[in-house]
Amino acid sequence: QVQLVESGGGLVQAGDSLRLSCAASGRTFSTYAMGWFRQAPGKEREFVATISRTDNTVYANSVKGRFTISRDNAKNTVYLQMNSLKPDDTAVYYCASSGPTGYTPTSERVYDYWGQGTQVTVSS
Repeated sequence: QVQLVESGGGLVQAGDSLRLSCAASGRTFSTYAMGWFRQAPGKEREFVATISRTDNTVYANSVKGRFTISRDNAKNTVYLQMNSLKPDDTAVYYCASSGPTGYTPTSERVYDYWGQGTQVTVSS
């Protein structure tokens, strides 16, 4: 069974950077599309970024140019580099896996394994 564990969240000021990590179990990690989603208090969970098994990427418009998703298959880890953070980026960030696919899905319905989340708080 796939297990995902996020880390790297914290409290930062607007304009700062953070790098989130998601460590995944399983030998088939390299075949998954991996995604990052986030959920702020009182709001629905929303798509942030995804990366395919061939390293194609898709980003939400709200984070384009600021966030970068990447993966290291040798380490079974996916990253989310977050630059120029804004207070609106404050949320619990979740790592997710879609299972075997060559696509870059943006819908959370496609993802069937989820991490526990890591809190990112950006002060003004």
